[in-house]
Amino acid sequence: MKATRTILIGLVSVAAALAAGHLVAGLVSPLASPFLAVGNTAIDLTPHPVKDFAVRTFGENDKLVLLGGMAVVLAALGVVAGLLSRRSPWPGTALAGVLGLLGVAAVLARPTTTAWSVIAPLASLVVGVAAFRWLWSQAPVVVQGRRKFLLSTAAIAAGAGLAGLGGQLLAGRVDVEASRRGITLRPREKAPEIPFDADFSREGTPTFLTPNDKFYRVDTALTVPRLRAEDWRMRVHGMVDNEMVLTYDDLLRRPMVEKTITLVCVSNEVGGPYISTSNFIGVSLPDLLRDAGVRSGADQLATRSVDGWTCGTPVESIMAPGSNAMLALGMNGEPLPLERGFPVRMVVPGLYGYVSATKWLVDMELTTFDAFDPYWAQRGWGKKAPVKVMSRVDRPKSFERVPAGRFVVAGIAWAQHTGIDGVEVRVDGGPWQKTTLSTEVNVDTWRMWRIELDLKPGNHTVECRATDRKGYTQTNERAAPIPDGATGWHSMVFTSVG
Repeated sequence: MKATRTILIGLVSVAAALAAGHLVAGLVSPLASPFLAVGNTAIDLTPHPVKDFAVRTFGENDKLVLLGGMAVVLAALGVVAGLLSRRSPWPGTALAGVLGLLGVAAVLARPTTTAWSVIAPLASLVVGVAAFRWLWSQAPVVVQGRRKFLLSTAAIAAGAGLAGLGGQLLAGRVDVEASRRGITLRPREKAPEIPFDADFSREGTPTFLTPNDKFYRVDTALTVPRLRAEDWRMRVHGMVDNEMVLTYDDLLRRPMVEKTITLVCVSNEVGGPYISTSNFIGVSLPDLLRDAGVRSGADQLATRSVDGWTCGTPVESIMAPGSNAMLALGMNGEPLPLERGFPVRMVVPGLYGYVSATKWLVDMELTTFDAFDPYWAQRGWGKKAPVKVMSRVDRPKSFERVPAGRFVVAGIAWAQHTGIDGVEVRVDGGPWQKTTLSTEVNVDTWRMWRIELDLKPGNHTVECRATDRKGYTQTNERAAPIPDGATGWHSMVFTSVG
């Protein structure tokens, strides 16, 4: 049989298998899609350096790149299956079966798997094998048969496309946006207005409050969970005196506050972009835990997302006076966007997000660090992860050409729970110079800085370092983000012209 035919058979069979699994997953659970399950498993198994590279290189598009790469690999396997099956259908059948079983295994390995979930990868397995066998049988050499083969192939390809689209529509049938639109958040305690002198964005820093659509996103979710507020439930259990199951309305009935808080991701390299600030609206997490009655010895709050991701937060950080830890329902005056954790997420200032900022939150268990290792702790990351003192140059940009003479250099700094006392800069290894700080909003937010420098024409390097209110100055010793946050001075290389 001609290679072009068997390659086409392999490609169409792979598409049919994926579409069938996606369609059935749309009926039972979107997370049961074998394609997504394999992708999530790939994320779990990817070595840290590769993950760091993906986040650093592709940012929030890292998941799209992963899915695209998976599609290319599956297409390549379809080509291989076809080439191996020019004389007999058995090599391709065996490969289709192996891929189907991998899908079954990936779904079974997911923490959200139910008894119904396995139907989706089984459908993918059966359809993939059946499509390959049937198309191979329909590929005779005679001219009349060639037309029949092409029609059969086109029909299966079209069916695969419709099935995939149907699965996508079924997965999105829950009208989460309507649920969001029906919510009005009325905090009893509103965040103070941001003073004009707290924001140096006119001089090159970010705006003090990050727009919701610009707020950084780093998580393991290949697809954004779709959970309506009306359907949301959260269980509070474990080492508590009063186990609770809360609804969204239960949270709305509790005293609601609005706090201005900066969040930062542990994946943030020195000078990285994964830091944002918002006015979060929510209920006090310490008050909720006091109502549950935290038992002696409970030192970790283990939280779980609706997609099965787990997080562990030190109880002492949550319960510390002035922690501002909350269950957030909104940000910047509106309910949480889907990508930022709707309906409910956790926010604990002063800790990197992987131990403090569970999105799509559905479960809270009081436990101990000895008894439970959450997702990233299982992979060797730090268990407590306080945010480190850090500063960043935002103006000028790397390799930017700027006018010689008087020039404003500006940036941001943060030292949560302690506050920034000062930021210094130096040019070309010269003496450190004090910058002017913006008005402080609170110790849980970033703080802007600026300085006017006289620059001679030529290439320059500017560095910055911050000192917190306890007198600690950030170290120049370089450390990678993993396991518990990057360290080092940020620098920018630029050129003055004139």
